[in-house]
Amino acid sequence: MNKGKFTYEKSGVNIALADKFVKFISKNSSKNKLNKNIGSFGSISSIPKSIKNPKIVASTDGVGTKIEIANILNKYDTIGIDLVAMCVNDLIVQGAKPLLFLDYISINKIDLSKMKSLLKGIIKGCQIANCELVGGETAEMPGTYEVGKFDIAGFSVGIVDKKKILNKKKIKKNNLIIAIPSSGLHSNGYSLVRNILKIKKINIIKNKFLKKELIIPTKIYVPEIEKLLKKNYLNGCANITGGGLIDNIERIIPETLSAEIDLKKIRVSKIFKWLKNNNISEREMIKTFNCGVGFCLIIKAENLKRIQSYFSKKFKPYVIGKIITHNKKTKINGKISWK
Repeated sequence: MNKGKFTYEKSGVNIALADKFVKFISKNSSKNKLNKNIGSFGSISSIPKSIKNPKIVASTDGVGTKIEIANILNKYDTIGIDLVAMCVNDLIVQGAKPLLFLDYISINKIDLSKMKSLLKGIIKGCQIANCELVGGETAEMPGTYEVGKFDIAGFSVGIVDKKKILNKKKIKKNNLIIAIPSSGLHSNGYSLVRNILKIKKINIIKNKFLKKELIIPTKIYVPEIEKLLKKNYLNGCANITGGGLIDNIERIIPETLSAEIDLKKIRVSKIFKWLKNNNISEREMIKTFNCGVGFCLIIKAENLKRIQSYFSKKFKPYVIGKIITHNKKTKINGKISWK
């Protein structure tokens, strides 16, 4: 009789190692006061009683090929923050408070050191966003991914009172469009960045500027935006992610109105100037990257100074445009200064 010739472990899946990682997750979740029933088949959470007419808002996202930068630098403790940010920053656009977060990690072969670093970033991101890490899935998939390769995805749930949902109806003529600075590239445009690195044969490990800039985690805007929502200071929000500045602002503008944006006012950080100097057109820059603007707010002009007081100097919002009546969705003035 043929005994024990084939096993799951011999085919490339190590359940014992996966169990060790689950125990690490449970231990760190409890220590960081996150959800205590991680490890069950499903996670149970309560809806806050303070919300009278609760509406659920859900978002899912990943960090794209920023993962490849993490692999090159062998640094995995920040892309978990990116993962949380890419989800929760979408939730607050509609005025929702992030409640829950789940992650999905798929990998060729479980590397405990790498996975622990990833999880630490996810936990930190959840702490910044003040939401619970309630569970997730880790899939060891030999043959699907090359050696050392992996992917991560996140899923977040938020809640908002029906009467406080931010929608297009709240945006009015003469409202200001203000920009909150980004922390850097966030998690968009990395395929283009990596193509430049490849063609120009740039080793980011030896380039101190790029080594730092390309791994900076996405800014989580939840703490500041939640305070502004409580004060009813916001008429609209736009998370500037894939598609860049113009496309994401257009998504929230009512049919009868237009966004007038003065590109000359945009404060561009060094990483975007570096990219522009690598033979990328302005149109491509605006379409692909946030160009220094990570999040936009639509507000009444009289609330500008009050809103600015909620942000640190580094992320203090500034005016880049206003809401007008026009025959196009956006009216663009001037050009970005790349100097």
